[in-house]
Amino acid sequence: MTLFKDMLGSDESLFKNELALEYSFMPKILPHREEQQRHVAACVKPLLIGKNGKNLFIYGAPGIGKTAAIRFVLNELEEETDEVVPIYINCWQKNTTFKIIVEICEILGYRLTHNKRTEELFAVIKNMLNKKAAVFAFDEIDKLEDFDFLYAILEDIYKKTVLLITNYSDWIENLDDRIKSRLMSEMLEFKPYNLAETRDILRQRSGYAFVPNVLDKDAFEMIVKKTADAQDMRLGMYLMKESANIAEDKSCRKITLGHAEEAVKKTDNFTIKKSSDLIEDEQKILEIIKKNTEKKIGELFDIYKAKGGDLGYKSFQRKIDKLQKNKFVTVKKTSGGKDGNTSIVKYASPTKKLTEF
Repeated sequence: MTLFKDMLGSDESLFKNELALEYSFMPKILPHREEQQRHVAACVKPLLIGKNGKNLFIYGAPGIGKTAAIRFVLNELEEETDEVVPIYINCWQKNTTFKIIVEICEILGYRLTHNKRTEELFAVIKNMLNKKAAVFAFDEIDKLEDFDFLYAILEDIYKKTVLLITNYSDWIENLDDRIKSRLMSEMLEFKPYNLAETRDILRQRSGYAFVPNVLDKDAFEMIVKKTADAQDMRLGMYLMKESANIAEDKSCRKITLGHAEEAVKKTDNFTIKKSSDLIEDEQKILEIIKKNTEKKIGELFDIYKAKGGDLGYKSFQRKIDKLQKNKFVTVKKTSGGKDGNTSIVKYASPTKKLTEF
């Protein structure tokens, strides 16, 4: 009898290491970001010989390896020396000077932060770090509410490299001049992976994640194509994981094209970030779009101003652009007609958020 030959047993799994499909997973080798990692390492290298490091502004679209590359360099640095302290902060979670200062204290092993003022805590940090050197990596820097900590670091930490990481190339243009003049940063762009690079990265992750030979070629190639089209590696990780879960739910020993197609249907309207992560102005604008979907951007701006919004039109446009890049909304440009060129903004109802996998 071969009736149950292709069915997965209750004690079996297609996964070898499911965590390998988390975007935060750090492989031993990070493919196709060698050039960018060398650039970051070159900015840090002077610290290893007792000199001050170079600062770097790092930008590029979501899901193309910025964070992974920086974490990879920081991990290498930590293995190389004890004299340079790597400090990584995600500014989605730590978005004020006080929160960042407390987090740095935690990283440095200083726990006596309760009931202490920001200035007192920074004095502790300054005293500890000025005996060595430090690399500060501030990821999602565009989510910060204030920059006092950055000014203090640039002014008072003697030997350091500051890495500012964001999705938006124009963010640095609006940085306070007193900070910008002290930062004097180089620029490093991360460009999206091409189809071949996407295939290499997903093949590496599938090797870490799955039992050998369970992912059919057709299923894999479809996931590669979808990921390359989206230019977001997080989508590929999600599709592989979800395809495997679907296959396991059906007790299948193989992840087939049908399983991958079923996984794709669940991602039609995913968003990159949770709306609760947006700052106040962005949440207000998103709520206006939700209630007035498929209106012209000028009409939405008028509604925003009528509700007491204080952004100018250009800043409002930039907020719409950020919402579009994070897939909360879609923007369709139209030309001709009585209004000439304009943009129609549509609310994208999320069915699945990539941050949830």
